[in-house]
Amino acid sequence: MSILIVEDEPKLVALMRDYLSLEGYPVHCLGNGLEVVPWVRAHSPRLILLDLMLPGRDGLDICRELRSFSAVPIIMITARVEEVDRLLGLDLGADDYICKPFSPREVVARVKAILRRSPHLETVAQARIEIDESRYSAAFDGVPLDLTPVELRLLNTFARAPGRVFSRDQLLDKLYSDHRVVTDRTVDSHIRNLRRKLAQACPAEDPIQSLYGVGYKLEL
Repeated sequence: MSILIVEDEPKLVALMRDYLSLEGYPVHCLGNGLEVVPWVRAHSPRLILLDLMLPGRDGLDICRELRSFSAVPIIMITARVEEVDRLLGLDLGADDYICKPFSPREVVARVKAILRRSPHLETVAQARIEIDESRYSAAFDGVPLDLTPVELRLLNTFARAPGRVFSRDQLLDKLYSDHRVVTDRTVDSHIRNLRRKLAQACPAEDPIQSLYGVGYKLEL
């Protein structure tokens, strides 16, 4: 889970990368606006530092498109203080704004503050999994999922607590409110169907991990 720096000034990129790396954050850097959305879809970064003025595509357009499919935290970087009010007025969905010139220590402090508000496992789950219980709809990485009501509740259970291991009994309690008598194999069957549908959205991954004799967990 890396922090993505999108900036076309090499010296500034190197400065932010070095300070964030010293704090233990894996960092990936891009310098062209056209590369950002495909990279985010493929890698789901933990947080994005996004410059406003970029070659290829500007930060405003990028931020708008990212917010159409992802809840990843975004810190916008701008060269002019007076732009911040305009950016805030546009309500782009960015989490914070930093004005150049800035101290790299300030960047690190802002990053830490946002990640404290959004623990990274929950952030990843929220960024990649969209669930609307009122409409019985769900999507993974922006790809709609055709789920049954039970499968939707199952995915929602995992998404609310990514990394947590659920036993079959715990999952049964979440899936059925009428306390009907069902077997462990029922849970396994729902898990199998959910995995198959998730595989259509992310063929290279298996987000639902099984722990033999223990249960299941969501791992992104």
